[in-house]
Amino acid sequence: MTDHDVKDLALGPIGKLKIEWAEQFMPVLRQVRERFAKEQPLKGVRLGACLHVTTETAVLMMTLKAGGAQVALCASNPLSTQDDVAAALVAEHDIATFARKGEDNATYYRHIQSVLAIRPQLTMDDGADLISTLHGDRKELLPGVLGGTEETTTGVVRLRAMEKDGVLGFPVVAVNDTDTKHLFDNRYGTGQSTLDGILRATNVLLAGKAVVVAGYGMCGRGVAARAHGMGAQVIVTEIAPMRALEAVMDGYRVMPMGRAAAAPYCMRGEPLTTSWKSASRHSMPTGSFRSIAARSSHRVLPASSMLPGRSPRRSSPPQNRSTSRRPQPKAASTWTCAAPVRSLRRSSWRSPGWRRLIGWCASPGTANSWPNAPPPRCGSGAPP
Repeated sequence: MTDHDVKDLALGPIGKLKIEWAEQFMPVLRQVRERFAKEQPLKGVRLGACLHVTTETAVLMMTLKAGGAQVALCASNPLSTQDDVAAALVAEHDIATFARKGEDNATYYRHIQSVLAIRPQLTMDDGADLISTLHGDRKELLPGVLGGTEETTTGVVRLRAMEKDGVLGFPVVAVNDTDTKHLFDNRYGTGQSTLDGILRATNVLLAGKAVVVAGYGMCGRGVAARAHGMGAQVIVTEIAPMRALEAVMDGYRVMPMGRAAAAPYCMRGEPLTTSWKSASRHSMPTGSFRSIAARSSHRVLPASSMLPGRSPRRSSPPQNRSTSRRPQPKAASTWTCAAPVRSLRRSSWRSPGWRRLIGWCASPGTANSWPNAPPPRCGSGAPP
């Protein structure tokens, strides 16, 4: 059996059924696999991937192997890993997989090193951690790398900074820039998964609720469309004139963040709680339920990363400036939440994109309240 580090190989049969289900909705990749099986265009090529270990990724890995590639896969996000899918890739398809749901920081980087142990000639990345490690601890492997792909905005930002500094060692295709990625991943995928995360966590009825969407890019359009479709009153905040005009023409109200976060949508000034435990139905705040604050992306954050002043991004070994994910803001700015609630301090959440489930607006004195957070100024119509 191939090298691996998964939770339990006995989960393989369950994962196999899930992969087969996902495969039914991926006809294009099935056709590519049929052609790859005949032509073997990747025969003898070693391919290392650091991606979300889900059913869709499994179908992609199976396709690459059918084309003749030697594939090794690790997880780009420990919290999205599906242990049964990882087990199926090893037990049913003999693909080297290194992924455990909820793995710690040390295990995460050990798995990256395990993928690099095959000395990959091609890389597939989601966040550029695999490429950054190649340019850091494993520079001796760079001459053998032909090229790679990067899926996310975050990773593309890092790689363009490396290219600008002249340290990027091989060409990388920015998958993030493709139109299909913007449509299927951002507009439709994030638009649906954001509301899905909110509904699963809160069981709130969206019909009749005021939902504030900060930004009308691809993700914002998707969130706004899904919220509107479920009966919510959608408000859009946008600084780009053409996008703001597009939101108006699409039927949404457009206003500055200050107005969107102020009265009459927030009923009175109350402290914002940021405890992840607030999501539990057994530990909801004792005070009156007011608003939901949410940020959406493909990464779900652990409870420890949600504390004020803590970065929600996983910690990583020291990196030079050229491989940093993105520059930190020079001064604090504000984000407006995806529901009617006061803006959050961006400096406390050093992360691009929106995230799921930041916290609730609850009555004063509620346990786990955000320390030192001034209450929102509501009722006056002035910006908070």
